[in-house]
Amino acid sequence: MEHSIDTPFTRPRQWQQRGELINLLGHSLFVVDEKPASSATERPTVLMIHGFPTSSWDWQPIWETLSDKYRLIAVDMLGFGFSDKPDNKLYSIHLQADLVEALIEARQLKQFHVLAHDYGDTVAQELLARQLEGSGSGEWLSCCFLNGGLFPETHHALLTQKLLLSPIGWLLNKLSGFSQFRRNFSAVFGPESKPTQEDLNDFWWLININNGKHLFHNLITYMRDRIEHRERWVSALQASTVPLALINGSVDPISGAHMVARYQDLNCRLDYLAELAEIGHYPQVESPDQVAQHYQRFLASL
Repeated sequence: MEHSIDTPFTRPRQWQQRGELINLLGHSLFVVDEKPASSATERPTVLMIHGFPTSSWDWQPIWETLSDKYRLIAVDMLGFGFSDKPDNKLYSIHLQADLVEALIEARQLKQFHVLAHDYGDTVAQELLARQLEGSGSGEWLSCCFLNGGLFPETHHALLTQKLLLSPIGWLLNKLSGFSQFRRNFSAVFGPESKPTQEDLNDFWWLININNGKHLFHNLITYMRDRIEHRERWVSALQASTVPLALINGSVDPISGAHMVARYQDLNCRLDYLAELAEIGHYPQVESPDQVAQHYQRFLASL
């Protein structure tokens, strides 16, 4: 029996109450922007960019730890979470980067750190390239990448992802449901850090809100973007003047230890490296304490 998405899930709704919808380039995007309540002085800002197919709620497990010291800003990108989910095929990485820069301008961010994951890694690579060109919004103080397909040649896509990208992607998307999501999503987690049933229910609800599941085969086109713009986005890592870090779940079948090895082989800038031996594709969900600890060490080292 297919899972119902009509249940009023408490945790995502609590997250929703912490943010707001703002208009950026003609789209309504969900943004959570919180400053440390205990500090009267301005604290450093961390801009968080989530992955596919989830949302800014991915950052909730590490949010409370980091929010004591930093102003945290997270956005649901177009087509994700509580943001607008227009039914079109224009979900390019460049569009998502434009929307993130519109957020930077709207919140008047002058200097900030960037923390990215998965799809968000690719958006961050485009934004980093703009920083190096001198055309980017604001000044990046650092960038930390969690697991993601930084290099198309080492991105081991799931069969489902490949099929979604194919001409029959729309049909697969139409026929698939919660059971397929549960199987595929759980497969990229570490053996001892699988998502709970509650986690799976909440992620699925967030994907489906605003009729979002119908977009999977359009959102997945970022895999083509990675191939088309590989030279630009890899060069941004190699030539970066911004300090860069990797916090990587090593047993991730998509972008685990093999991605880190490729990163080092290509002589990309690397100021901090943490390899989490038993963790998979969602380190901030699977091992939030380790991720928060390593990320704060990286920031302290700057």
